[in-house]
Order: sequence, then C-alpha cells, then structure tokens
Amino acid sequence: MPLRSSRRSEFSWVLGAATLVGLAALVPQIMGKPWRDRLYAGAAPLFGEWLPHLGWGTGPAIAIAALVIVRGPAVARRLPWRNLVPAVWLAAVAWAFALALIDGWQRGFAGRLTTRDEYLSEVAGVTDIAAMLRGFSDRILDFQPDSWTTHVSGHPPGALLVFVLLDRIGLGGGAWASALCLFVGAGAVAAVLVTLRALGAEESARAAAPFLVLAPAAIWIAVSADALFAGVTAWAVALLAIATRQREGWVFAALGAGLAFGFGLYLSYGLVLMAVPALAVLAARGFRPVPLVAAGMLLVVAGFTAAGFWWFDGYHLVVERYYQGIASERPYPYWVWANLAAAVCAVGLAVVAALPRVFRGLGLPPVLSPEPGGPARSASGSGRERLARWRATVEPAALVAAAGLLTIALADLSGLSKAETERIWLPFEVWLLAGTALLPRRDVRVWLTVQAIGVILLNHLILTNW
Repeated sequence: MPLRSSRRSEFSWVLGAATLVGLAALVPQIMGKPWRDRLYAGAAPLFGEWLPHLGWGTGPAIAIAALVIVRGPAVARRLPWRNLVPAVWLAAVAWAFALALIDGWQRGFAGRLTTRDEYLSEVAGVTDIAAMLRGFSDRILDFQPDSWTTHVSGHPPGALLVFVLLDRIGLGGGAWASALCLFVGAGAVAAVLVTLRALGAEESARAAAPFLVLAPAAIWIAVSADALFAGVTAWAVALLAIATRQREGWVFAALGAGLAFGFGLYLSYGLVLMAVPALAVLAARGFRPVPLVAAGMLLVVAGFTAAGFWWFDGYHLVVERYYQGIASERPYPYWVWANLAAAVCAVGLAVVAALPRVFRGLGLPPVLSPEPGGPARSASGSGRERLARWRATVEPAALVAAAGLLTIALADLSGLSKAETERIWLPFEVWLLAGTALLPRRDVRVWLTVQAIGVILLNHLILTNW
C-alpha cells in the first residue's frame, strides 16, 4: 500500500477511536446526573474518578517511558532471545509499578486488593479449604447472611483459592497479593513474545516488544486480580504454541497448556473465551496437541468437581447474582459501545493504528481461496491445500491480534460485561498489542510516544478504582 494511503488509513482509524472515547466521556455529561449515576463509573467509560494528581511514581514512569522510546526498539532487535523475554517481563513490571505509585503506595498498590468487595476480605474467613470448595456455590447469591463479597461471588473459587494459599505460606496481606498479580500479570506480555516466536514470527515479537512494555493496560495490571488471570491464560496460549512446534518436549508443553487453561476456567467464568486465541494458534500450526491439552484441562475440572464445586452450577448462579447488583441498572445501550472505548484506553491508539495491517495480515480464509479455473477435487484434499496456503501467508501477529479482537467482541455482546472492562478484558487485550508489530519501523517511536503520553495523562487525570 502506498505510504500516503497507509497513513490516511491509520489516521482514519485513530480518529474514529479517539472520537469513540470522547463520546463515551461526553454522553454521561449530556444525559444528566440521574442517568449518569446509573453508570456507576465516575470517569465513564473508565471505572474511577476524575482527580488530577501527582505521585511518587510520576518521575520513574516518565523516565521508563523515555528510555523505552529512545532505546527500546534497537535493544529489542539486538538482544539475544534468552535475555529479551525476561528483560521485557521485568521492564513491564517496572512500568506498571511506577504507574501504580502515581496513586501512592497504599492507594495505588498495597491496598488495592484489601477493600471490602475484594478477595482478601474473605481470606481470613476460610479456615477449611475443602469446606470452602464444597459450599462455595451456596454463598454466591446476594442478600444472604453469608453471601460472598462482590468479587469472590462473581468468580469461581480458584481466584479466592490463590489468595488463601498465598496467605497460608506466610505471604498474607495486600502488598504480597498485589505483588503476585503484578508479576504474573506483567508476565502476559512475555507470553505474547513467546507465542509469536513459536508461531515462526520472532521478528514480529521483537518489533512488538517495546509496545508490550509500555502497554496502557499496565494501569490495571498493577493492580487487579484480572492481571493474574491474564498472566495464567497468556502462558497457556504460549505453551500451546510451543506444543504445536517443538519436536521434543511438546507433550509436557501441551499438558502444561491444558492445566493452565483448565485452571483459568476456575479463575473467571469469562475465560472460556480464551478458546478463541487457542483456536487461532491451532489453526495456524496444527491440532496435534489437542488430546493432551484436553487431558490437562480435564484433570483440573475433575479435581474441582471432586472437591465439590460444579462449574456450571456456579456459572448459572453468578448470572443471577450479576443482575442482583448494579448490573441491572447499568444501561446496556451505553455500555455496549462504551466498553469498546474503555478497551481503546487499555490498549492505546498505536493498536488502533495497526488494525488495518492486522486485517490485511490475516490473508484470505481457506474456504475463500479456491484455485481459479482449477479442476474439481475432493473436498478434503482441497481443504488441506487451502489451509496450507493460508498458513503460509497469514501473519502470526495479525492472527493473535484478531483473535483478541474477536474475543472482546464476543464478551461485549454477551451483556455480562457492562463497565470495568478495561481490567476485566485484560486477558484478551494483551493479544491485541501483538498487532503493533505490524506498524512500519519509521513510525515506531512516534507511536511509542503516543502510547506513553496517553497512559501517563490517563493515570494522572483519573484516580482509577483498580
């Protein structure tokens, strides 16, 4: 595509996304206070309050952003792979931690998971883990004397179990819980790199690395439990990608992927949608690992079921609990599009600018690429050939980014995600960031600057609830 046309396309997408965010912020002001109060989001479309502020993390965040903008692209291209992945992981930890400290140590980090609606408020009451699992579903619905708090009731027991076990090994309290979520959540960006390389796109992984470090999603990676969910499921996808490629050790990678996917089901009900990125990886590389992945998942399901928690019972009760609370008041006609504005804030305008290249990088689906004028052939043979041609032309970064986008669309249309999606969709948003690998090298520093300025302004203007 000619340079002028390419930049015009980028500008159109970015302008559209910026307009979407602006409208999502403006409509609540126009509609008036009674309607605005029903949104339960003071800084709609984000969950927080407008409150310009500075903090201890301001200087470090600016310094990290400047360093990544100036040196990040060159370092990512030249650093040996064995060093690049941990370097990106640690840089993402530092970036997210600095952003958290803009809100202060207690408000921005150590106290985030200790409020009355959060997981840690229930940890002390779990004196018997087996009994907790057996009776978990009985306490999901609201308006009972022993109802679980909002976040515990809204998720399967795996999330609470993680924090209970952390407390049992002597790492109790908000700081340790936040550190776990931060470290595992930041690991999601490293998992994206590993996935791209396993799909044969190491150059794309290196190109995306600086953008993964400076992800706006870091605001919610430090700190929310959804960051933990994102890290676990991102590594599930990464292990799956490894299992499709390696000749040795693929069995262990496939089983590991299955265990991680399976545990993800017990961290959040919405993580069933991680089937979309998983299917994208399998479509690109092959379905060899599926039986072992399924075996790993079944082991986790069997374990929780034997302990007394049946996933489907929990899910149906959670849907009922969802409409017992503020979800029944939050207007779907607003949030169905404002959710997408929140997602734009979490991934940044660089991702939006990359979307035209993401769509082009997908190539034609196998079913739409017949041999022009060719002779008739069997459906199976024709399908295999078309699939092989598609696999040879598809860009892995485009594929996983498109999978993240599709997952977000499905979550949005479900009506079970109204507000707070900037954190709830973290497991899906990290895959969209892979699309930045397709941005032209000449514009990389420009888009990194746009990302950094956007997230620093956002973090300083809004006091987020997560």
